[in-house]
Amino acid sequence: MLWVVRGQWGAPRIVSMKKILASILTTILIVAMTLAAMFILLQATIFVTAIRSPLERAGAIVVELLLGVILLLGTVWMATHLAVRIFSTAEVLEDRPNASARRDV
Repeated sequence: MLWVVRGQWGAPRIVSMKKILASILTTILIVAMTLAAMFILLQATIFVTAIRSPLERAGAIVVELLLGVILLLGTVWMATHLAVRIFSTAEVLEDRPNASARRDV
């Protein structure tokens, strides 16, 4: 099924239903991944604050910060990766043979 999308600028475009459905599912997936990361970090924070030894707590805080960075960067990477796969055209995804030869910038 194809839909006609009219924007403010340019001619109307035809958008497939697969692309619309994929963008909705991607949005739901990214929201769920972000919420899951927040719940994991909340549980880690509760666990870290319960540690009595200051040295162990300091190490656990560093590990918790690294966990947060990894989880949230992974979520952002997944969101951008899926958005590029959904909204890019076929010309962008193809390998261009001259792309690696032009390194003289």
